[in-house]
Amino acid sequence: MKRLWIVGLTAAGVMAGTSAMAQDEAPAGAMEKQTTTTTTTWTVKPEERTVIHDYVVKERVRPESVKEEISVGMPVPTDVEMQPVPEEIYGKVPEARNYQYFDWNGRVVFVDPDSRRVVQIVD
Repeated sequence: MKRLWIVGLTAAGVMAGTSAMAQDEAPAGAMEKQTTTTTTTWTVKPEERTVIHDYVVKERVRPESVKEEISVGMPVPTDVEMQPVPEEIYGKVPEARNYQYFDWNGRVVFVDPDSRRVVQIVD
């Protein structure tokens, strides 16, 4: 039992040290870019809404069950499975390329994959 406890503490220490080193090695401005990305939204044009909606209907994207109300800026629960935005969408809606998405009650929710924050909801 004592060994298991020591191994656990050692692993936690290694992980914490690795995380601190990764932060030290990040290029200048990397954290600023992430912050900018998490708060960025875009205005979706009507023709872009059609492209997104048509894809979700055609491909029968499985809706995710989320009990909480979803809104721009809020984090998405960890149990929600997101998908990368397919070329069929980002080819016509380039702003969507860097995000992931999921279907929520017939709405397409775009999420920053790094922060898991909602950046756009398309009805």
